[in-house]
Amino acid sequence: MLTLLLALPFLAALAVAMSRGASRRTIAWMAAAAPLLGLALLAAMTPDVFAGAIPQSSFPWIPQVGLMFTLRLDGLAWMFAGLVLGIGALIVMYARYYLSEKDCSSRFFAYLLLFMGAMLGMVLAGNLLLLVVFWELTSISSFLLIGFWTHNQDARQGARMALSITGMGGLALLGGVLLIGRVTGSYELDVVLASGDLIRASAEYPAILALVLAGIFTKSAQFPFHFWLPQAMAAPTPVSAYLHSATMVKAGVFLLARLHPALAGTDLFFYVVTTAGAITLLVGAWYAIFQHDLKGLLAYSTISHLGLITLLFGLSTPMAVVAGVFHIINHATFKASLFMAAGIIDHECGTRDMRRLGNLRRYLPWTSVLAIVASLAMAGIPLLNGFLSKEMFFAEALDIEQHGGMRLVVSIVAMLAGLLGVAYSLRFVHDTFFGRGPRALPVEPHEPPRWMRIPVAILVVMCLAVGIAPGLIVEPTLKAAVDGTLGAAAPDFKLALWHGFNLPLAMSFAGLVGGVAFYFGLRRLFALHDAMLRTWGRHLFQVNVEALFRAAARFTSRVAAGGIRRSLFWMIAVVVLVAALPFIGPAGALFADLPAPQPMPVLGWMLWAILVVSTLATVAVHGRRLTALIVIGAVGLLVSVIFALLSAPDLALTQLLVEMVTIAMLMMALNYLPKQSKQARRPFRRWRDAALSVFAGAGVAGLAYAMLVRPSQTISGEMLARSLPEAYGSNVVNVILVDFRGFDTYGEIVVFAVAALVVHALLRWARLKPDEVMPGPPVQLPIPADLTQLLFPLALTVSIYLFLRGHNAPGGGFIAGLAIAVPVLIKYTLQGARAVEATFGFDYLRWLGVGLLVATVGGLGSLLFGLPFLTSGHLDLDLPVIGYLPLASALVFDTGVYMVVFAGALLMLSTMGTVKHRQRAMEETR
Repeated sequence: MLTLLLALPFLAALAVAMSRGASRRTIAWMAAAAPLLGLALLAAMTPDVFAGAIPQSSFPWIPQVGLMFTLRLDGLAWMFAGLVLGIGALIVMYARYYLSEKDCSSRFFAYLLLFMGAMLGMVLAGNLLLLVVFWELTSISSFLLIGFWTHNQDARQGARMALSITGMGGLALLGGVLLIGRVTGSYELDVVLASGDLIRASAEYPAILALVLAGIFTKSAQFPFHFWLPQAMAAPTPVSAYLHSATMVKAGVFLLARLHPALAGTDLFFYVVTTAGAITLLVGAWYAIFQHDLKGLLAYSTISHLGLITLLFGLSTPMAVVAGVFHIINHATFKASLFMAAGIIDHECGTRDMRRLGNLRRYLPWTSVLAIVASLAMAGIPLLNGFLSKEMFFAEALDIEQHGGMRLVVSIVAMLAGLLGVAYSLRFVHDTFFGRGPRALPVEPHEPPRWMRIPVAILVVMCLAVGIAPGLIVEPTLKAAVDGTLGAAAPDFKLALWHGFNLPLAMSFAGLVGGVAFYFGLRRLFALHDAMLRTWGRHLFQVNVEALFRAAARFTSRVAAGGIRRSLFWMIAVVVLVAALPFIGPAGALFADLPAPQPMPVLGWMLWAILVVSTLATVAVHGRRLTALIVIGAVGLLVSVIFALLSAPDLALTQLLVEMVTIAMLMMALNYLPKQSKQARRPFRRWRDAALSVFAGAGVAGLAYAMLVRPSQTISGEMLARSLPEAYGSNVVNVILVDFRGFDTYGEIVVFAVAALVVHALLRWARLKPDEVMPGPPVQLPIPADLTQLLFPLALTVSIYLFLRGHNAPGGGFIAGLAIAVPVLIKYTLQGARAVEATFGFDYLRWLGVGLLVATVGGLGSLLFGLPFLTSGHLDLDLPVIGYLPLASALVFDTGVYMVVFAGALLMLSTMGTVKHRQRAMEETR
């Protein structure tokens, strides 16, 4: 059930991404189905979780490094999963009405569901390495969401900044997790949480704590990494509401709670975490007061509240952890409602600038009531949920008994934070819904559609319900979450609205009065609407990025200023140097242990001689480009013949087909190059290049010789022995590609697809001038064209035949994909791109995506049976008429390879063949 719960958002994201033609309402319902079904599954497991059980599921992923796909649902994971799914469902409903007609709703909801799945995977992860995988996936998916409005420069900059900061934190977290695994001997969460004493006693504890906290602080925008969060406000408001309430920024405090039993309990943890939280709490609250953008104010208030939660976890007492977990819930409810209210104001008024707003209670009465109540919850006013966790915060600050004068310091910080929280909440309410205004709005303000307001109302009602009856509404959930966090150390507590007249209540009252006085005092003494506070963190980040770009530009100008010749020189020189380092030693030691070579037949010597002569001829005629290309083609053909001589038919077929495709690609490129290449004018450069070529060639020759004379008893014997009984294939080369080393092949087809997309993107809008244009219309070749028309079905049959036999004979998806690409290429050459595409109607971009998807599904299928990714299965069928039919599941993966190779090769070739001439493009624009 846990696997299904995790899979729901990803399956829904895939379905939504493939529904580009559907209506927005249909797409929204498809997107909402994932969190709603997930909540149903979560509800079914709730009795077990509340009873203290921890449902788990586990199967190996990469067990050699300790990576298990372990999912576990304790109380803490249950609470966060509920927030992710519940608020996610409300965000989907809200976004249905927020997005404009110009926005691509399928892309938006696909990104949102991907992010939801990443967060869900992170909170359910029962293996620290798996948690890091989903942690990084949240960074990538949030990058896509923040930069959704690609036309907005601020959105692009905010997305890059968020990815840079959280990505670096993710690398630090990975380092900390690896150290934890080394200390405890396992990455399983149950083992790590039970090894707290072992971790704290380890000499590597300071390094572990520093690396893990770096990941937590960057993710949850703690000082000094807080500056990226306000920049992310350029995202659509549904994204901001989701990131700030239940997902992105809560990932850090979730991990702080998750690893609390393993890392907390030392003075180092107390001082570092408490200090960072206290500084963040005050810095965020101070900056929030001076923001003019509604979302900017809410962003800095989020930073402040995250600092409060971090500070509570830093105190490390059981009741401080209770208060921290409780405030996670409270902050999620009122902050999501506030962001959605800010989005409604922006949507219906055309601006979020509080200097232009004001008196909106007359135009948006229902929205005003909801936003005001949520703001009061953020300020910590009685009868609302924020008041309860704020009271607990004050109480824990006053209860510090050790650590010198920290009781006084934390109490002062708490008092100042309460005062500033009231001040910025009051500014949000007063400048938006009261006072004079609105001023020069681009549209007439009005209430939004009813269903756009419903999610805000639901969350505001939750704020009221928790504030009035906490013991009934939230106490069971909070107890389960605290039990999941602290385990046996969880305290017994009761939530109540009234605790009598005490010092925390007096602090709350003083903060309320002081916050009101401070806000109106600022308005009276200063021009608050003219105040602008510069964020030094953002400025420093931009300065460093610009400095990095300048350094990269200088390096590129030094390395590549002389064209491709200089770039190739430095690349090959570095490769030769790095490859030679391991072999530095006494003369003659390199080949001392190599066995004597086997005798080569006369045919082999003849082929070798022709190959050497052809290679030298390429050097001799390299100035005449077309002639050199023909000679290079002969070299490739000879290499394929040598592969066949050495009993490697798969390699021979692959080399032959690759040679045909690449020669065609190079001939298209020659159309835009001069017939003669420029010769190096300086003799020194020619001798330098010749020397480097000799060194590089000698190194490759030595490597090839060492490979050819190596002992026959190598890993290949094991592959031959295991190929048929384990992978159900007698063609060991294909078995290695699709099973034993299938993950390598998967990575290669991804790289191939990316290369095809890059070529397509670079040349799609390119305007190049051919070196020579043939006069008159294109030459018609009717007989060859008719022959290709007749032979194409035969070529398709051969391709399918090679594909189907690949598991047991020379062939496979890669060879078959190239085999069908070559005749299509000939048709392109003889009939033209428009005629071929009008006949076949191929969409190579879609084929690339579908091919990668098919390959991925083929690999994931084995996970359903508890086997590693891309493990091959086998099925024997005895069918009527057809007879015995053996089937291997690797065929599905090979189908994806087939589609990617075919589509990628033809996408590059067709794009190169349809580049517009510069002169012709200029005439068309006129």
